Amino acid sequence: MATVSYAARDSRTMLRRNLKKAVRYPSLTLTVVIMPVMMLLLFNYVFGNALGTGTSTSTGTGTGGYIDYVAPGIILMAATSGALTTAISVCVDKTEGIVNRFRTMPISQASFLTGHVIGSVIQTMIGIALVIGTALLMGFRPNATPVEWLAAIGLLAFLTLALTWLSAGIGLVARTPETASNIPMPLTFLPFLGSAIVPPDSMPTGLRWFAENQPFTPIIETLRGLWLGTEIGNNAAIGLAWCAALSLVGYLWARHTFRTGAKR
Repeated sequence: MATVSYAARDSRTMLRRNLKKAVRYPSLTLTVVIMPVMMLLLFNYVFGNALGTGTSTSTGTGTGGYIDYVAPGIILMAATSGALTTAISVCVDKTEGIVNRFRTMPISQASFLTGHVIGSVIQTMIGIALVIGTALLMGFRPNATPVEWLAAIGLLAFLTLALTWLSAGIGLVARTPETASNIPMPLTFLPFLGSAIVPPDSMPTGLRWFAENQPFTPIIETLRGLWLGTEIGNNAAIGLAWCAALSLVGYLWARHTFRTGAKR
């Protein structure tokens, strides 16, 4: 029990450190917000009339126009953007030598990663809240109940946690912050190859198969179902399974990479 309490105490200290860094250097947090907001503006106001033709009626997303269809996918993109900031933050600590300093101190070795991950999840969820607020101002009109809102936010938090652990591993293996910023980029744009922008039914056969079977599509469809009342089917179970698998892989990889680095 004493070991657990020490680890919890050290993790709180690391969390405070990372949150203070986020306040002092808000540019990474703004990155989580700026890209999804730009995508919302671009796809709703520039491409909305073309892409949204028939979307609301064929998918049952309501009467709010294309914004109702595209908003859940772009909101999810804020979670993928948060992965970028985590990788950069972890890599900066590693390349600046602070990680080696922590390893020589009498603190829980797990606290470094735990503080980064929890701090990044908090930052990303704040960013997601701002993107949701922007979507509402642009005309996004969910008809969800409070319980459905909680379920949607919980799913986004679970996805954010999974991507954050993966990004922590990326930050530990990347040699420079520039490399750490480039490796997670496919995660940021993978929702576009799912159902974020247009229904997979409108895609060529090969791309349609990929869109229907990649991790983000069932999560996006679950968010649409929770917010707009569309059919969820087995998407919720598949989405949660993807989040659990990504969380486990990311956690084990980040922990192994950190411990391996400690032995070098």
